[in-house]
Amino acid sequence: CLHYPAEVTNTAPSSPQSPPPLPALSGYPYNMTPSPARILIFLLPTPSLIPPPPVRRPHRALAGTARCAPEAVAGGGFVVIEDDLSELLQILPRDLRDNLQNEPRRDQLLEVILDLGRRPEARFLGNSGGQYLRDNEISQLELEEAQRAVGEFGGDNRAGIEGTLHRISAIRSRKGMVVGLTCRVGRAVNGHVDMVRDLLNYKESILFLGRPGVGKTTVMREIARVLADEFQKRVIVDTSNEIGGDGDIPHAAIGGARRMQVPEPSMQHRVMIEAVENHMPEVVIVDEIGTEAEAQACRSIAERGVMLIGTAHGERLANIIKNPVLSDLVGGVETVTLGDEEARARRTQKSILERKAPPTFPFLIEMRERHYWVTHRTERSVDMLLHGKKPLVEVRKRDNEFEVVIERWATYDGDGL
Repeated sequence: CLHYPAEVTNTAPSSPQSPPPLPALSGYPYNMTPSPARILIFLLPTPSLIPPPPVRRPHRALAGTARCAPEAVAGGGFVVIEDDLSELLQILPRDLRDNLQNEPRRDQLLEVILDLGRRPEARFLGNSGGQYLRDNEISQLELEEAQRAVGEFGGDNRAGIEGTLHRISAIRSRKGMVVGLTCRVGRAVNGHVDMVRDLLNYKESILFLGRPGVGKTTVMREIARVLADEFQKRVIVDTSNEIGGDGDIPHAAIGGARRMQVPEPSMQHRVMIEAVENHMPEVVIVDEIGTEAEAQACRSIAERGVMLIGTAHGERLANIIKNPVLSDLVGGVETVTLGDEEARARRTQKSILERKAPPTFPFLIEMRERHYWVTHRTERSVDMLLHGKKPLVEVRKRDNEFEVVIERWATYDGDGL
């Protein structure tokens, strides 16, 4: 049985001959809006139905924004609330600072690379390569001055600038000396949450996948703010300082969400459990799930009825299924031996792969690009991939007018197992 709202607004023309619309991926029909009143409706599968047209959701902009981001367009779009770029530029050598302050694409700056004995390089959003900032190489003295401006690095070789969202990561030699710095720009951006606002209503855990730099952490910040301020949830952000910014006071980008800082990366799973046991959150947000202990902690939290919002590195669902460390996030995989009759009935080999347990995250979103996401109902997609079939997914993207377009029941275009 599926839960459907009692009040339904159907914009499609009705006729006695027309069949009811397909249920949406999240459990609701594509033209239904959830409401607090709920009734139970039992549906029978109707595979012959024609998929509904894409759904368009207009963008909503927040008040009090500071300046427009590169993606902003007339009538709607992303708006940068705060980027504090001048704070990041202060740690750079003076000539690089002046160069970037006069750079026309300053709002698109992604990171600045300072490597000993090499020319400094700036990387911008939308460009695969970098741009050299000067012809002279970075000296040891310049690296030491930048390191003093940043302060002490943690056990994960990361540091931040207090009161900002910027991240500075160090590369060390075998002797422990800093020989390179990656200065990553952190921005608070309004607009990402419109891509998944409807999914947040279902109070089910969501896992975001994507390559580094695609915007996973930016999405986490805005989801934390929306859940805490608009949905009035008790939210705990549990991660290093990249989401909530450096310093003891969390950045305003996460709204009223509370933050528990992780002193060492190896302790993150312990702090996750501590957050649930001590502070009674309704939502826990975890960035960069990467170890088996963290995956087990996520399952323990989910089984206690707490909603999880998490991220992991990986471009496709198949990457997580094949990863022995993280596969438990989507239910895990085990080998099952079938009997002769069952194997003949299924027309398969006797040894097959099956999902081992319910997934920790009922929803999984592949962030292909900043404005192109593929949404899975994890349980169904994993089962179909294990059986060598293509699952049906939702494709969420922005059109030329920057409105969110949701294509229901699209055939998955990712690789199989």
